[in-house]
Amino acid sequence: MVKLLLQNPNLLYLKPLTAFFGFLFFGKLNNQTMIKRTKGRVLITLLVVTGLAGTMNDNAITQKERKFAVTELKESRTTLLKEIEKLSGKELNYRSSESQLSVKNYLIQMAVTEKKLWATVAQAMEQPANPEKRKEIKLTDETLMKLAEEGAISTLNLNTFKQANTPINSAEEAVTSFKEVRNDHIKYMKTSTEDLRNHVVLTPAGWLDCYQFILLISASTDHCTKMIQGLKDEKDFPAKK
Repeated sequence: MVKLLLQNPNLLYLKPLTAFFGFLFFGKLNNQTMIKRTKGRVLITLLVVTGLAGTMNDNAITQKERKFAVTELKESRTTLLKEIEKLSGKELNYRSSESQLSVKNYLIQMAVTEKKLWATVAQAMEQPANPEKRKEIKLTDETLMKLAEEGAISTLNLNTFKQANTPINSAEEAVTSFKEVRNDHIKYMKTSTEDLRNHVVLTPAGWLDCYQFILLISASTDHCTKMIQGLKDEKDFPAKK
């Protein structure tokens, strides 16, 4: 069972545990150990299936941190999707001036940004951990999210937005892409055993660890939602029929 699990590419993070479980399951076993063998196999299977195998890694994020990040990613997604629900084509394309973005523009930029920001996290996690850089982090999780939600730290290139340069060309495509990517990110946060706190990256907002960077992604979605809300509150925004 363990051998089969370790052959699955999605479970390669269990490789460092091979020796330990190999001893438990395949080493020299006395009669008493043989009786417990099946229970042991069931236990590791359950750990993998439920994602609790991550608790074995001392460097993984805490359950409190995991729950907080998952909740933020879910709630920011829900709020955004609710805000754009049932908007007409006219509403999606409304702009009060040539320099202003439409709801459609915001959605496209949000979908593209989601992918780009997560690519930064993935790239950083491929590098060796650099815990010595943690001393360079100046922002707490709470302060970072507050600044991002207020737009003081912006991840959206709103001033240089060029729809022609994006791989997404419609609001429908943007929403579909956003949902798919965000769902993947939520799954990752539910099960990841990677050392997010000790992989630190330099950003325009200063040094952040990868856990904070994921919180930044969620907060940026909230900021995008607020921008859309502001657009919908304009007096010339098309009235619903």
